[in-house]
Amino acid sequence: MLSATGWGALTGGAALTAVGYGFGYGEAAALGVTCLLAVAVAALGALPAPVLGAERRIAPSRVGRGDPAEGVVVLTNTGGRTRRGLRAVDRCGERDITVDVPPLRPGTSHELRYALPTARRGRVPVGPLRLERTDPLGLVRRMRPYGDPDTLLVRPRVCPLPVLPSGQAHHVEGPSSDTADGGSLTFHALREYVLGDDLRRVHWPSTARTGTLMVRQMVDVPLPHTTLALDTRRRAYAAEDDFELAVDCAASIAYAAARHHFPVHLVSEAGPLLHTDGSGSDGEALLDGLAVVRRSDLAFLAAAFDGLENHRGGGALVVVTGTGDTPGLSAVERVRRRFDRVTVLRVGAEAAATRDVSGPGSDVPQLRVASLDELPAGWRREAVR
Repeated sequence: MLSATGWGALTGGAALTAVGYGFGYGEAAALGVTCLLAVAVAALGALPAPVLGAERRIAPSRVGRGDPAEGVVVLTNTGGRTRRGLRAVDRCGERDITVDVPPLRPGTSHELRYALPTARRGRVPVGPLRLERTDPLGLVRRMRPYGDPDTLLVRPRVCPLPVLPSGQAHHVEGPSSDTADGGSLTFHALREYVLGDDLRRVHWPSTARTGTLMVRQMVDVPLPHTTLALDTRRRAYAAEDDFELAVDCAASIAYAAARHHFPVHLVSEAGPLLHTDGSGSDGEALLDGLAVVRRSDLAFLAAAFDGLENHRGGGALVVVTGTGDTPGLSAVERVRRRFDRVTVLRVGAEAAATRDVSGPGSDVPQLRVASLDELPAGWRREAVR
């Protein structure tokens, strides 16, 4: 295909040739013919298709927002001639990424690397890869697609957080269930040892005090679970960046619980978003799901709590929202008694992470964060409250 320069040379050459011959201007006619010959020679030179092998991969295919990702292309000249004037063009989202290819001798390979955009969450379509070859004057361009389109998944950024403790289970060695035996078993009582008991359950301090072999009696209790209500309404956030921060915070909280194999239930005013049961690679599934969450045009947050009114009880409820539409948070009162603890996380342009216990019409604890870096310190304070 002709480039813009090629079309200009063709049009100008035809016009000069016609004017030169029509009005007897030999110099104009000669210049016009020269332009037409240049376009013809460039077109003939571009006709042979280059014999090349091309492989493109995305490394890595899943990244956090703002983390680096690259397109990696390996070109191999499988023909018998040196190839020059090649460019690799890869479509990424709404723009093209162009990389110049050095001369390729027969049988040689060259690896190209170029950065892919990761500033925004979502599925970013990449490809198909095109190889372009142009003549030295840039008059004619030949394009050929290679391979299939691919996808780069840009997920929310996460920061390491502790899991909010919830429930009433206590361990005999201390007031917190953080040191309880693994799984969903927790201490219930002490009793005398009977034949067949697991010796790992022996409680040696009580044995030494009573002179009788004592073992822990364990009971199966539900795993600590986290319910996240993510406010996705446009009116709740002053800017797009505030909403991105809210998704990052929700992802960090959900990932912390899933990483410890605790169930996570994620809802919004538009309905349930994700649910995990605490098994497998739930953390990765949560990040993948939150990568494609978008803002909604709904007016009220109250719908996010409709499905929680029948909650079985217990666990932690975390509401992640912005700095706008404060009256909408009063809907938390409908379900707060169904949970062991409730926290509202407000994201927006605030100076530092502080806890506001006044709340909009309630005493629900609130955290305010202006950046993801502020979240860990405020969250740790909330975890030990």
